[in-house]
Amino acid sequence: MNFETFEPVYETILADFGFGREADERARDIAAVRSSRFDLDRLGDWRGETVAVAGAAPCLTDEVAVARDADVVVAASTAADVLVDSGVDIDCMVTDLDKNPETAERLTREGTPVAAHAHGDNVPAVREWLPRFESAWTLATTQAAPSGPVRNLGGFTDGDRAAFLADHVGAGRLVFLGWDFDDPSVGPMKERKLDWAARLLRWLERRRGERFVVLDDRDRDELDAALDRIVS
Repeated sequence: MNFETFEPVYETILADFGFGREADERARDIAAVRSSRFDLDRLGDWRGETVAVAGAAPCLTDEVAVARDADVVVAASTAADVLVDSGVDIDCMVTDLDKNPETAERLTREGTPVAAHAHGDNVPAVREWLPRFESAWTLATTQAAPSGPVRNLGGFTDGDRAAFLADHVGAGRLVFLGWDFDDPSVGPMKERKLDWAARLLRWLERRRGERFVVLDDRDRDELDAALDRIVS
């Protein structure tokens, strides 16, 4: 995924939530001076492999076997803690630093890549935590246009950004655990973000020519209708 392809979706997300592009760009620039370029070729061993994309929904604890059976495990946010506590090694963590940045710091110092996301609402966390991470194992990301070492590989929430990252580096098959688009415990904002996550996974599913079981409870025609108003 390149930014030119992703940009129409990004602009629609901004309009839907009333977010400002300038705030994202400011966060990106702050991240840029606190990070170094991460060579994505270092994730080359993901190519052609089954990659498990772990979300942080409560159902994760019942689905850990999916991660055990995968070749590569990418964990979103607190899913990293749940999997490690269950004895599952993770190969990458994707986070916007809002819940468990100390886990991300520890992972980078242990030599596990962390995709740390900068957006308009988390500038204080970017300032505080990025300098603490081991830069050699930190991939700084943005939802705005990429700049310097900060990349945009597609996606909006931690979970779907993890899927887009896996796709970008050549994953052979994506499997999902710890996802619940209808989680009754989330608030209205998170619910809307989950709706976008479903749309973005459907977009990725179409681009890959793959079927994601995690979307089988969603109306794909409805997702397609929303996407077709934005992307070709």
